[in-house]
Amino acid sequence: QVKLVQSGGGLVQPGESLTLSCAPSGNVLNFYRTEWYRQAPGKQRELVATIESSGATTYIDAVKGRFTASRGSAKNTVLLQMNSLKSDDTAVYYCKSFNARGYYWGQGTQVTVSA
Repeated sequence: QVKLVQSGGGLVQPGESLTLSCAPSGNVLNFYRTEWYRQAPGKQRELVATIESSGATTYIDAVKGRFTASRGSAKNTVLLQMNSLKSDDTAVYYCKSFNARGYYWGQGTQVTVSA
């Protein structure tokens, strides 16, 4: 069964950057949309950014100007570049990708921003 594999999380200091990656574990139909979510401790999962196959993106206000979603060089791979990270960005980040057969979740990756 194909899954989405995430990488790139870690521990950084405020103001630093991280890039998350999300890629399928095997061959799948092309994804037409990918959503990035995050869930902080004690909070509900929230949608952070989206990217369409056209390259069009949307962001929540809290990350606008700091986060950039993009398509990776490998097929069906998407990236989330996170700059100027703040302690409020600390969360487990998930990707969710959609194709004609449904959707797939990533396993989640921890991002911790702390001095």
